[in-house]
Amino acid sequence: MTSTTRLKDLLGKGEFILAPGVFEMFSAKVADRIGFKALYMTGYGVSGSHLGLADAGLVTYRDMVERARTIAAGVSTPLIADADTGFGGLINVRETVRGYEAAGVQAIQIEDHEMPKKCGHTPNRRVIPTREMCRKIEVAVNARTRDDTLIIGRTDARTGLGLDEAIERGKAFAKAGADVIFVEAPESEDEFKRIGEAIEAPLLANMVPTGKSPAVSAEKLERFGFDIAIYPSAGMAVACAAFEANYRHLKEHGSTNGSPVPAYTMAQLHELVGFPDVWEFEKRYVEVG
Repeated sequence: MTSTTRLKDLLGKGEFILAPGVFEMFSAKVADRIGFKALYMTGYGVSGSHLGLADAGLVTYRDMVERARTIAAGVSTPLIADADTGFGGLINVRETVRGYEAAGVQAIQIEDHEMPKKCGHTPNRRVIPTREMCRKIEVAVNARTRDDTLIIGRTDARTGLGLDEAIERGKAFAKAGADVIFVEAPESEDEFKRIGEAIEAPLLANMVPTGKSPAVSAEKLERFGFDIAIYPSAGMAVACAAFEANYRHLKEHGSTNGSPVPAYTMAQLHELVGFPDVWEFEKRYVEVG
């Protein structure tokens, strides 16, 4: 499936975009059915689910672009995708944008971390000079081949250098050509409000419950001047909790009967992954007996 909805058009119409985090095809297919305006492929989720490793620059461009390709092909909702630092220098940024765009991603997020990068809600993050990041954004903008591909410029300067520096970087990223600005990890509602007042560009907010930022409602974020809210952990956090609870119940009781964890039936799983289409194909083309 390929989305016919353009995120660029939604932003142009002033529609607020709420995007849950997805990281593999079960999460992507379930989220795709709910009716969100976009999905967000989380680097943390891909690193954890694909490699079982921390989001600390260990997942590669190839890992991420192939996961993006699989997700984009399997959903009808526009996909926003984490592209870390662009996976290297300027030539890597160009290749990343070209690869993500060809994979079907509509919005590509690039951040100003030093390599190796780290999750935005962990300590000891360091950022590259503003001028260097602006060059990355310029390369990313010039690398795209479709006018509806959005470049998201993210700064992680807030934690180490303060909010004023993060805001100034956001302004510089917008001037360099970024379509959307993402100031990571504001530490209060007032900081979100200040960002919305200071930066004249479409804005993205990252909602990570129990992370560095407070949970702010979509209604408030929109009022503060934000246009997109992503929820990277909305799927993986509850999935991991459900895995643990159900597996513990199985170990303790020798059965999943009576487990308090909600579960799909096999019929629901079959339908989610497309078995009805397989069966219809077999009825039409495969001889029985």
